[in-house]
Amino acid sequence: MRVVQNQQMTIGEVDISKMNFDSKSRDDIPKILKGLQFVYTNLTLRTAIFELLESQVAPKVSKSNGRPGMPLWTILVCGVIRLDLNCDYDRLHELVNQHNSIREMLGHGAFSDARYHFQTLKDNVALLTPELLDQINQLIVQAGHVLVKKSADEALRGRCDSFVVETDVHFPTDINLLLDAMRKVITLTAQWCETQGRSDWRQHAYNLRQLKRLLRTAQNKKRSKAKSPEQQEKNAALIVAAHQEYLAASQAYLDKARQTLAMIEAQGYADALDVARGLEIEAFMAHAVRQIDQTRRRVIEGEVIGHEEKVFSIFEPHTEWISKGKAGVPVELGVKVCILEDQHQFILHHQVMQQTSDDQVTVSMVSEAKKRFASLNACSFDKGFHSPANQIALKEQLELVALPRKGKLSQQAQATEQTDEFVKARRAHSAVESAINALEVHGLDRCPDHGIIGFKRYVALAVVARNIHRIGAILWQQEQKRAQRKTKYSDRDTTFKLAA
Repeated sequence: MRVVQNQQMTIGEVDISKMNFDSKSRDDIPKILKGLQFVYTNLTLRTAIFELLESQVAPKVSKSNGRPGMPLWTILVCGVIRLDLNCDYDRLHELVNQHNSIREMLGHGAFSDARYHFQTLKDNVALLTPELLDQINQLIVQAGHVLVKKSADEALRGRCDSFVVETDVHFPTDINLLLDAMRKVITLTAQWCETQGRSDWRQHAYNLRQLKRLLRTAQNKKRSKAKSPEQQEKNAALIVAAHQEYLAASQAYLDKARQTLAMIEAQGYADALDVARGLEIEAFMAHAVRQIDQTRRRVIEGEVIGHEEKVFSIFEPHTEWISKGKAGVPVELGVKVCILEDQHQFILHHQVMQQTSDDQVTVSMVSEAKKRFASLNACSFDKGFHSPANQIALKEQLELVALPRKGKLSQQAQATEQTDEFVKARRAHSAVESAINALEVHGLDRCPDHGIIGFKRYVALAVVARNIHRIGAILWQQEQKRAQRKTKYSDRDTTFKLAA
């Protein structure tokens, strides 16, 4: 059984619409709670979001029968707070159990002893899908526009750019990726043997230490700074020998693991869990075989490994090697994300650019944003988004396309890029870097979630959290201005003075 929000208030519980926040606080928590309060108190917005949550979060689970689950409003609040504060589940666990204002937003009063478990938070936030969050984001932005747009017919002007969201991986080399794979093969095989009473891998901890020692030896041999040709040739031979010893030991343990799996399979699997264990170990064995092959080809045979053959993480295989030419940042390990922001600092649309370049998402970003917000009539880009086909396609959808061309410009292109509208859009384009920085500060610097689905969910939740935070900041500024006006005119006897 799962409800959207408990309708019956308990003793000590504060109505969310009547929650008060410290106006002098400079922390992020009051602003994000202010935005969530707006979502909850806006009846039309709340109804639409609750309908989405009820229809798409665990749709096969009965909403009226069975053990009570976490309310859907609570799931959304927990996910938004986690991303906006850029915290892990350990800190989120502490906040939802101890922070009074957050507990009031979750629907718990002063006398409530309800507590959330760590794993419960992880499992429930993972129920939010990227598609659901995209629909929620559209509703939130539409409600936010009501606060800032001077008229309902006001056109939206967008600015589009991409940045890298890093995955939670270490710097990859052939030999340390091989150690990652062998560590999982040996550990998982040893655990399986232990459950079956086998002693094949009783020394698995020692085996791992031996592999790590050989890895460190191979790494240290490459640090020589010898300048004489004779010494360099000698060091090259030592490097090859160290790698050969490391590869030979890895291959031996890999062969032993294959023999163990074959014996277990010959006896027959006890249940589906044994089948899953076998498939998991075989997947890591495939990673190990690939890394052994690539290391041998590169170090011993002197072959150059093509970029398309390389894997940069065996745990996060969607990780890409990205070099955007930034000063002081030669390479980033992650996946690029493209965002489209409007002049009111709301993020209209985003896209995870898996194995995709900027110029390949230019048209899709605008077309998808226009499906959601038909009033979008202008957009600015960087040169990386340019292609002749993109210029033509965008002109069919937008009144103003501020997409600078690469290389030497023709007279017609120069005339286009020197118009007042184009120059004004290009000058305003740099503001998108502020949105990117805000996203990175509020969670999108590094993604700790696993898998490409977890990555997309994390990015979508960050966009939703950022737009809710933006609403909270707008309401906060409006309240500050009202307070300043009240203070300014409080010492006057009347609101006007009669002429003498």
